[in-house]
Amino acid sequence: MAKVPLITGAYTAKSIIASAQRCVNLYMERNPQDSPFPTTHYPTPGLTLVANAAQNVWRGLYMANNAKLYGVCGNTVYVISDSWGLTALGTIGTAVGPVTMSDNGTTLLLVDGSPNGYTIGLSGNSFSTITDPGFYGGKTVQFEDGYFVLPRFDTLQFYISLNFQASFDATDFAAKTGYADKLITLAITKRYIYLLGTVTSEVWFNQGGTAFPFARMPGAFIQHGCIAPASAATMDGQVYWLSQSPQGECLVVKSENYDAKRISTHAIEKDFQSYPIVSDAQGFAMQIDGHFWYVLTFPAANKTWVYDLSTEQWFEWNWTDANGELNRHRANCFAFAYGKAVVGDWQNGKLYVIDPSAGTDDGAPISRIRGFPHVVDDDGSRIMYREFIGDFQVGEGDSGNSTPVFLRWSDTKGASWGNPIASDLGKEGEYLRSVQFQRLGMARDRVFELSWSTPAKTALNGAFIQFIKANQ
Repeated sequence: MAKVPLITGAYTAKSIIASAQRCVNLYMERNPQDSPFPTTHYPTPGLTLVANAAQNVWRGLYMANNAKLYGVCGNTVYVISDSWGLTALGTIGTAVGPVTMSDNGTTLLLVDGSPNGYTIGLSGNSFSTITDPGFYGGKTVQFEDGYFVLPRFDTLQFYISLNFQASFDATDFAAKTGYADKLITLAITKRYIYLLGTVTSEVWFNQGGTAFPFARMPGAFIQHGCIAPASAATMDGQVYWLSQSPQGECLVVKSENYDAKRISTHAIEKDFQSYPIVSDAQGFAMQIDGHFWYVLTFPAANKTWVYDLSTEQWFEWNWTDANGELNRHRANCFAFAYGKAVVGDWQNGKLYVIDPSAGTDDGAPISRIRGFPHVVDDDGSRIMYREFIGDFQVGEGDSGNSTPVFLRWSDTKGASWGNPIASDLGKEGEYLRSVQFQRLGMARDRVFELSWSTPAKTALNGAFIQFIKANQ
């Protein structure tokens, strides 16, 4: 009997003869060397509803320095209490698209990708529209060393506020100088400003100049720009974004030593290239159970991918609709607030807590799918499969019902699949339950795939497969 571990994340290669492994709503954790399997796959957490704004899309969430959560749903700006009460503060001029917020300790500044901007006084939640002639709007707003920092539309320029103020001087601007591509967006980490252009990027820092405080970092030039302004996010001291360059597009990169390091795989990039639009990609970063996740959603393609910094692997993060179809995850924006990971829905105005103890997405089942590597004999002989045993955590179902798990396989190297067959994870307390599938036929090259959607606590190590050559 062969032990089959799962050592990579999602990887469906350009040619399925290389790999046809899906990993849906499961994240991997590496185990100590003395564990029976090198990795374990854990279910992604579910969603628990905490508030409902009764509008169509949450566009941004932000935990301010006054320890209050602010959010934008539709065109309405809310302050959200620690008991998840929603208080409307005002309205903005747009109703769709990402919204970014930042604050300087006394004033929150909000931009929505238009020439307009808005402020909230943090002491009393006073809301107003910015009328300063030195303000030009922006696709993002960041805060650095006392200054609000924003990119200026359709130029190479970025501009800043007056020190610790939400007012602007029209002469307080600078431009990226390393290459003549326009500035798409910017991100700040470790007090460095990453100016992301269409095909190149550069790094600036606060040199303390009297005329303009920021200057370009000598020798720091990045041969990757940004194709999706809303994809930029910071995590664990690094900037992550969906890049493009003079050589092509659709690599996911992160900053490293003032340069860009590719973190996407050929398989993920191949998937990206099939999407109708990639410039709409939206990214945010979050931490769950010690794992740092960069979450990248493509609205037009209806897909969400997650990069797990802990394992440097990717997985699909999906929501299952009433027809059993997989869709992009419901999270459209994120903030860590009141000790909880909070996300806003992209469709229905609901606000959720990402809850590791929840086995559903606000009552909807969560589909878990894990594909296995090709099983091929060394000399290419046909194999007779006697038994497949999924190494699951079992016995966590309710006392009266078993929890089903399904196995299907492809004998065409992943090109087509047979109908699934069922086993189960056992009832509550059945900790010795073996998830077995018997008499599985013959193949020369087979790919197995497990799936389940139970809300019960479980985890998957891998599988044991018993097989013999068909001519023995």
